[in-house]
Amino acid sequence: MSKKNAESQAGQTAPGSKQGNNLIVYAVIFIAGFLSGIAFSVYKTGGTPSANVASQQQQQHNQDQQTEQAIINLEAEVTANPDNFENWVRLGNLYFDSNQPEKAVPAYEKALELQTGNANVYTDLGVMYRRTNQPQRAIEAFDTAIEMDTTHIPSRFNKGIVLYYDLDDGPGAIASWEAILKIDPEAQLGDGEHLHNFIDRMKAQLAQKQSE
Repeated sequence: MSKKNAESQAGQTAPGSKQGNNLIVYAVIFIAGFLSGIAFSVYKTGGTPSANVASQQQQQHNQDQQTEQAIINLEAEVTANPDNFENWVRLGNLYFDSNQPEKAVPAYEKALELQTGNANVYTDLGVMYRRTNQPQRAIEAFDTAIEMDTTHIPSRFNKGIVLYYDLDDGPGAIASWEAILKIDPEAQLGDGEHLHNFIDRMKAQLAQKQSE
Protein backbone atom coordinates (compact mmCIF):
# COMPACT_ATOMS: atom_id res chain seq x y z
CA MET A 1 0.00 0.00 0.00
CA SER A 2 4.21 1.85 2.46
CA LYS A 3 0.36 2.06 1.69
CA LYS A 4 -2.46 1.32 -0.65
CA ASN A 5 -5.71 1.97 -0.12
CA ALA A 6 -7.14 6.60 2.38
CA GLU A 7 -10.32 7.59 3.97
CA SER A 8 -12.35 4.85 5.49
CA GLN A 9 -11.27 1.19 4.91
CA ALA A 10 -9.23 -0.08 1.87
CA GLY A 11 -5.81 -1.17 0.65
CA GLN A 12 -2.11 -1.38 0.19
CA THR A 13 0.37 -3.97 -1.02
CA ALA A 14 4.00 -4.93 -1.18
CA PRO A 15 6.60 -2.15 -1.35
CA GLY A 16 6.95 -0.79 -4.85
CA SER A 17 3.51 -1.98 -5.88
CA LYS A 18 0.04 -1.12 -4.70
CA GLN A 19 -1.48 -3.99 -6.55
CA GLY A 20 -2.77 -7.12 -4.86
CA ASN A 21 -5.87 -9.26 -4.36
CA ASN A 22 -5.94 -9.46 -0.58
CA LEU A 23 -8.87 -8.16 1.44
CA ILE A 24 -6.82 -8.04 4.61
CA VAL A 25 -4.32 -5.70 3.04
CA TYR A 26 -6.95 -3.59 1.39
CA ALA A 27 -8.76 -3.04 4.67
CA VAL A 28 -5.79 -1.13 6.06
CA ILE A 29 -5.84 2.09 4.10
CA PHE A 30 -9.32 3.38 4.79
CA ILE A 31 -9.01 2.51 8.46
CA ALA A 32 -5.74 4.42 8.57
CA GLY A 33 -7.50 7.36 6.99
CA PHE A 34 -10.13 7.43 9.71
CA LEU A 35 -7.52 7.27 12.44
CA SER A 36 -4.97 9.67 10.99
CA GLY A 37 -6.52 12.69 12.68
CA ILE A 38 -6.60 10.91 16.02
CA ALA A 39 -2.96 9.86 15.84
CA PHE A 40 -1.70 13.39 16.39
CA SER A 41 -3.47 13.62 19.75
CA VAL A 42 -0.92 11.32 21.36
CA TYR A 43 1.77 13.99 20.99
CA LYS A 44 1.89 16.30 23.97
CA THR A 45 2.06 20.00 23.28
CA GLY A 46 5.28 21.62 24.44
CA GLY A 47 8.22 19.81 26.00
CA THR A 48 10.88 17.78 24.24
CA PRO A 49 9.95 14.65 22.31
CA SER A 50 11.29 11.41 23.70
CA ALA A 51 14.27 9.79 22.01
CA ASN A 52 11.96 7.13 20.64
CA VAL A 53 9.60 9.66 19.09
CA ALA A 54 12.53 11.68 17.75
CA SER A 55 13.98 8.54 16.19
CA GLN A 56 10.67 7.69 14.58
CA GLN A 57 10.36 11.21 13.24
CA GLN A 58 13.87 11.00 11.77
CA GLN A 59 13.07 7.68 10.14
CA GLN A 60 9.90 9.14 8.66
CA HIS A 61 11.83 12.15 7.42
CA ASN A 62 14.38 9.89 5.74
CA GLN A 63 11.63 7.81 4.18
CA ASP A 64 9.88 10.93 2.90
CA GLN A 65 13.11 12.12 1.32
CA GLN A 66 13.63 8.76 -0.36
CA THR A 67 10.07 8.80 -1.69
CA GLU A 68 10.49 12.34 -2.98
CA GLN A 69 13.70 11.40 -4.80
CA ALA A 70 12.08 8.27 -6.22
CA ILE A 71 9.21 10.39 -7.54
CA ILE A 72 11.65 12.84 -9.15
CA ASN A 73 13.49 9.95 -10.80
CA LEU A 74 10.32 8.33 -12.11
CA GLU A 75 8.89 11.62 -13.35
CA ALA A 76 12.04 12.03 -15.43
CA GLU A 77 11.79 8.44 -16.62
CA VAL A 78 8.19 8.65 -17.80
CA THR A 79 8.96 11.94 -19.52
CA ALA A 80 11.79 10.28 -21.43
CA ASN A 81 9.91 7.01 -21.99
CA PRO A 82 6.17 7.76 -21.86
CA ASP A 83 5.09 4.35 -23.15
CA ASN A 84 6.35 2.33 -20.19
CA PHE A 85 3.30 0.94 -18.41
CA GLU A 86 5.11 -0.30 -15.31
CA ASN A 87 6.81 3.02 -14.64
CA TRP A 88 3.51 4.87 -14.79
CA VAL A 89 2.08 2.38 -12.29
CA ARG A 90 5.09 2.80 -10.00
CA LEU A 91 4.74 6.56 -10.20
CA GLY A 92 1.05 6.31 -9.39
CA ASN A 93 1.89 4.11 -6.43
CA LEU A 94 4.39 6.63 -5.09
CA TYR A 95 1.87 9.43 -5.43
CA PHE A 96 -0.65 7.16 -3.68
CA ASP A 97 1.74 6.50 -0.80
CA SER A 98 2.72 10.14 -0.42
CA ASN A 99 -0.92 11.29 -0.35
CA GLN A 100 -0.91 13.07 -3.70
CA PRO A 101 -4.13 11.71 -5.21
CA GLU A 102 -4.45 14.56 -7.71
CA LYS A 103 -1.19 13.36 -9.28
CA ALA A 104 -1.87 9.66 -8.80
CA VAL A 105 -5.07 9.80 -10.86
CA PRO A 106 -3.47 10.92 -14.15
CA ALA A 107 -0.53 8.54 -13.61
CA TYR A 108 -2.84 5.56 -13.24
CA GLU A 109 -5.02 6.77 -16.11
CA LYS A 110 -1.95 6.98 -18.36
CA ALA A 111 -0.92 3.47 -17.32
CA LEU A 112 -4.37 2.17 -18.24
CA GLU A 113 -4.20 3.86 -21.62
CA LEU A 114 -1.13 1.73 -22.28
CA GLN A 115 -2.48 -1.50 -20.79
CA THR A 116 -6.19 -1.70 -20.06
CA GLY A 117 -6.64 -5.18 -18.62
CA ASN A 118 -5.33 -4.68 -15.09
CA ALA A 119 -7.96 -4.98 -12.36
CA ASN A 120 -5.52 -3.99 -9.62
CA VAL A 121 -4.62 -0.68 -11.24
CA TYR A 122 -8.28 0.09 -11.80
CA THR A 123 -8.88 -0.56 -8.10
CA ASP A 124 -6.07 1.76 -7.06
CA LEU A 125 -7.40 4.38 -9.47
CA GLY A 126 -10.81 4.01 -7.86
CA VAL A 127 -9.35 4.71 -4.42
CA MET A 128 -7.67 7.82 -5.81
CA TYR A 129 -10.94 8.95 -7.42
CA ARG A 130 -12.51 8.71 -4.00
CA ARG A 131 -9.75 10.80 -2.44
CA THR A 132 -10.35 13.47 -5.08
CA ASN A 133 -14.07 13.54 -4.28
CA GLN A 134 -15.19 11.61 -7.35
CA PRO A 135 -17.13 8.72 -5.79
CA GLN A 136 -19.13 7.87 -8.90
CA ARG A 137 -15.96 7.54 -10.96
CA ALA A 138 -14.54 5.40 -8.17
CA ILE A 139 -17.51 3.04 -8.51
CA GLU A 140 -17.00 2.88 -12.26
CA ALA A 141 -13.34 1.98 -11.78
CA PHE A 142 -14.20 -0.73 -9.25
CA ASP A 143 -16.90 -2.13 -11.56
CA THR A 144 -14.38 -2.29 -14.38
CA ALA A 145 -12.00 -4.23 -12.15
CA ILE A 146 -14.80 -6.64 -11.22
CA GLU A 147 -15.70 -7.17 -14.87
CA MET A 148 -12.06 -7.98 -15.64
CA ASP A 149 -11.66 -10.36 -12.71
CA THR A 150 -14.84 -11.89 -11.31
CA THR A 151 -12.97 -13.07 -8.20
CA HIS A 152 -11.32 -9.73 -7.45
CA ILE A 153 -11.84 -9.00 -3.77
CA PRO A 154 -10.32 -5.51 -3.18
CA SER A 155 -12.52 -3.88 -5.82
CA ARG A 156 -15.65 -5.29 -4.18
CA PHE A 157 -14.60 -4.24 -0.71
CA ASN A 158 -13.70 -0.72 -1.80
CA LYS A 159 -16.89 -0.43 -3.83
CA GLY A 160 -18.85 -1.19 -0.67
CA ILE A 161 -16.98 1.49 1.25
CA VAL A 162 -17.74 4.15 -1.35
CA LEU A 163 -21.37 3.09 -1.65
CA TYR A 164 -21.89 3.15 2.10
CA TYR A 165 -19.97 6.25 3.14
CA ASP A 166 -20.06 8.45 0.05
CA LEU A 167 -23.18 7.55 -1.91
CA ASP A 168 -25.50 6.65 0.98
CA ASP A 169 -26.30 3.27 -0.56
CA GLY A 170 -26.20 0.92 2.40
CA PRO A 171 -27.98 -2.00 0.71
CA GLY A 172 -25.66 -1.77 -2.28
CA ALA A 173 -22.63 -1.73 0.02
CA ILE A 174 -23.86 -4.78 1.92
CA ALA A 175 -24.41 -6.63 -1.36
CA SER A 176 -20.88 -5.80 -2.51
CA TRP A 177 -19.36 -7.09 0.73
CA GLU A 178 -21.51 -10.20 0.79
CA ALA A 179 -20.32 -11.02 -2.72
CA ILE A 180 -16.82 -11.34 -1.24
CA LEU A 181 -17.97 -14.15 1.05
CA LYS A 182 -19.09 -16.12 -1.99
CA ILE A 183 -15.51 -15.88 -3.27
CA ASP A 184 -13.80 -16.39 0.09
CA PRO A 185 -16.07 -17.47 2.97
CA GLU A 186 -13.17 -17.00 5.41
CA ALA A 187 -12.27 -13.44 4.37
CA GLN A 188 -10.98 -11.28 7.22
CA LEU A 189 -10.25 -7.63 7.79
CA GLY A 190 -6.83 -6.25 8.66
CA ASP A 191 -7.43 -6.61 12.40
CA GLY A 192 -8.39 -10.27 12.03
CA GLU A 193 -12.12 -9.67 12.27
CA HIS A 194 -14.12 -12.00 10.06
CA LEU A 195 -15.77 -10.16 7.19
CA HIS A 196 -19.08 -11.76 8.15
CA ASN A 197 -18.98 -10.03 11.54
CA PHE A 198 -18.10 -6.72 9.88
CA ILE A 199 -21.11 -7.07 7.58
CA ASP A 200 -23.37 -7.83 10.54
CA ARG A 201 -22.19 -4.65 12.26
CA MET A 202 -22.76 -2.59 9.15
CA LYS A 203 -26.25 -4.05 8.78
CA ALA A 204 -26.99 -3.06 12.37
CA GLN A 205 -25.73 0.47 11.73
CA LEU A 206 -27.85 0.70 8.61
CA ALA A 207 -30.95 -0.49 10.44
CA GLN A 208 -30.34 2.09 13.17
CA LYS A 209 -29.94 4.88 10.64
CA GLN A 210 -33.12 3.89 8.87
CA SER A 211 -35.08 3.84 12.15
CA GLU A 212 -34.00 7.34 13.16
